[in-house]
Amino acid sequence: MTRTYAVEQRREKPKPEKMGNSQSPAADPRFVSTARAFTQTELDDLKSLFVSLAAQSQSDGQYISPSVFQAYFGLRGPLGNRMFDLVTQNRKDQKLTFEDLVITKGTYEKGSNDDIEEFIYRLLDVNSDGIVGRSDLEAVLTVMLDDISSQRNSEPGYSPHEGIIKIFLNAATFSKIDEGCAETCMYFEDFRSWCSLLPSVRKYLGSLLMSSDSGRPGYQVPHLMHPENIDSSMIIAKKEYAWHIGGALPQQELEEWKLLYHSAFHGLSFNTFLGNISNDEGPTVLIIKDKEGYVYGGYASQPWERHGDFYGDMKSFLFQIFPKASIFKPTGANSNIQWCAVNFSSDSIPNGIGFGGRVNHFGLFLSASFDEGQTFTCTTFGSPCLSNINRIHPEVIECWGVVPKGAQQERHETGKGTILERFKEDRHMLNMVGLANSSE
Repeated sequence: MTRTYAVEQRREKPKPEKMGNSQSPAADPRFVSTARAFTQTELDDLKSLFVSLAAQSQSDGQYISPSVFQAYFGLRGPLGNRMFDLVTQNRKDQKLTFEDLVITKGTYEKGSNDDIEEFIYRLLDVNSDGIVGRSDLEAVLTVMLDDISSQRNSEPGYSPHEGIIKIFLNAATFSKIDEGCAETCMYFEDFRSWCSLLPSVRKYLGSLLMSSDSGRPGYQVPHLMHPENIDSSMIIAKKEYAWHIGGALPQQELEEWKLLYHSAFHGLSFNTFLGNISNDEGPTVLIIKDKEGYVYGGYASQPWERHGDFYGDMKSFLFQIFPKASIFKPTGANSNIQWCAVNFSSDSIPNGIGFGGRVNHFGLFLSASFDEGQTFTCTTFGSPCLSNINRIHPEVIECWGVVPKGAQQERHETGKGTILERFKEDRHMLNMVGLANSSE
């Protein structure tokens, strides 16, 4: 059964006024219940935090003010105001008590997944009208993108919020509640589906009550490295796109991405592509813009190596960027994850690289000519056709090497390696093109 926040809100019964000191744990049975989710050390830490913030609020240790609360957690705008209202249980007294803090963090951080997502769903109603509508999501996404862009203001190629917000909203489903409703509404089930397609959004919204200087999940944007002679305006992977893709990756893979191949600078060449990535054995992000204007791609957790069949693991995924942003992770329906066929002469082993599906009906595939490919509905990733046509013609192809945290320093320390290590790199390239044995 579908649910809306508005319907649930109308069904809520008014709560009786509480008597006595609101600071007393006995005043609210929810405090007793949620406090059990914490260790004594965690409760002591929360108490210390409350005392510190209450002192900054100049409240004689009684409560935390909205401005101090929002400043500490790095919240602002309509999202910050809505969070304060939820934490204080909509009392509108501008006073956040220790009970409030424990109850909210117990629900928001230690509750079941259903409890957490229900809280986030209510949080999205920044207009406080009982409906999670398009205007609510626009306001929340604006705050998110402001936060993301402020992390690396010096980077070029920043995309306007309006266009980025639209691609995230295009992944959402809205429905009418009734004829008297001024705007369409997102049902709770549709909200959960939206979060599954946009893990970066879900991570961000699920970490708002962590300290703003603690490296909160959902805030990291990979540093995009490319040669200085490459015009950044021609690069597809803007920081917001990298943030979107990075939402499906572990924290250590959000440090730095290095441009390994760009068709506008290296040419539409499969051999050049293989040569440029041959010495980078880490994960890669493949991004394609086709001649229809659609942008999509895949994350390959394993190196691109010559195989006569599918290979890879369940860490890989497909994604859409434009005109709709979505992530499609493996469903477990099959293990047809990555494809990399080089110099095969059989029609049953098409030369090129790809993800998912089956031979000649891939979730995403680029032929060895690099001027054509295909994308079909795919059970491997539960993904639709990523473009508006099945037979695609790439306009731009990019490949980024994911540099895990700490790997950059290790490479610097090891330098170019020994003669044996360099021989292994050369042999790796020969293996990719299927020439290793013939060279002996």
